Amino acid sequence: MATRKTTTEDVFAFTAFDPAKFGDSYREFTEKGMSQSKEAYDKFKTAAEDATKTVEQTLESAQAGTVEMGLKAIDSVRSTADSSLTHLESLMGVKSVAEFIELQTAFVRSQAESAVNHVKGFQDTARKVADDVSKPGKAAYEKAAKSFKA
Repeated sequence: MATRKTTTEDVFAFTAFDPAKFGDSYREFTEKGMSQSKEAYDKFKTAAEDATKTVEQTLESAQAGTVEMGLKAIDSVRSTADSSLTHLESLMGVKSVAEFIELQTAFVRSQAESAVNHVKGFQDTARKVADDVSKPGKAAYEKAAKSFKA
């Protein structure tokens, strides 16, 4: 006796659906997603480490620059104080008003020249410190720009 299929059985039959193929496709999709997530995490981790190094280098440069500027300021104050004391000693030995005016004029001129030299020194040091502080950031930017181009 032959079995006869009814129309109802044909409608509910899933002959085209193979659960093994579905499982394989799902597994491949999941593995690909995990692989991409791991790559993205590795890139993010590397970028975060690079950013941390950049900040550390910038702070170290800024600290060194601050120390250098402080030492310049101390030298400037010391130089000014020394020349003022020397000038005061010279004024103690003044015997005439003309000699006083001559000493005072020379002192004011030398203080003005000294001030100009100190300002130039501060400018040079500030420029150097600014370059040193910005160098890690520039390097990080260039590295990031190259990675985006690639």
